[in-house]
Amino acid sequence: MATMPCSASFYGFSRTKMTPSSYSLRPSMAFSIPSIKTALESSKSAIFQHGISLQPSTFPGVLQSRSFTVNARAATEKSIYDFTVKDIDQNDVSLSKFKGKVLLVVNVASKCGLATANYSELSHIYEKYKTQGLEILAFPCNQFGGQEPGSNPEIKQFACTRFKAEFPIFDKVDVNGPNTAPVYQFLKSSAGGFLGDLVKWNFEKFLVDRNGQVVERYPPTTSPSQIEKDIQRLLAAS
Repeated sequence: MATMPCSASFYGFSRTKMTPSSYSLRPSMAFSIPSIKTALESSKSAIFQHGISLQPSTFPGVLQSRSFTVNARAATEKSIYDFTVKDIDQNDVSLSKFKGKVLLVVNVASKCGLATANYSELSHIYEKYKTQGLEILAFPCNQFGGQEPGSNPEIKQFACTRFKAEFPIFDKVDVNGPNTAPVYQFLKSSAGGFLGDLVKWNFEKFLVDRNGQVVERYPPTTSPSQIEKDIQRLLAAS
């Protein structure tokens, strides 16, 4: 067994495939970069506090979709295996221990309105695919509505007792702002980039292939069961 491990309305979320190459500037927009930068800086504190991000429609043409891919990036690039994190019991865990596995990384919150459905489906999918090489990495986060206020033991009891979660649960982290955990800096830069790197709410998900590279990112309203086909494709790609 691995290390033991909102209520809010959502508007405008769509399942958009986002990778670094998905972000391009139209030539006609080149002059507007300073004004965009200024606007972003002026609202920076509010964005980090509430987890709000600019929608793609704010800057038409800046964001473009990209089809799903299971191809690894260049071997010289950083991977998720380069990071060490603390688990829910404050032990250091090198993510290199998950080499060769498909990873679903999710920021969780016990008091969130999405918690019951997500925890139930995550546990079901983990039980179904763990022997095929799937690992789910759960990172508690209290940045969205203060919906993960409990201590690590309380979070662990909630997940493991109520939902029988057997997937790894880690120490509480920040996923946005100046104290963003390094592993989340990597995840967001791999599947976000310019104007699209902020985590929107609890239970946003990143799918990582067997080479440690992010291949897909899902908004909080995408349920784990909706990701199952993508997980199957990555598991079959080995």
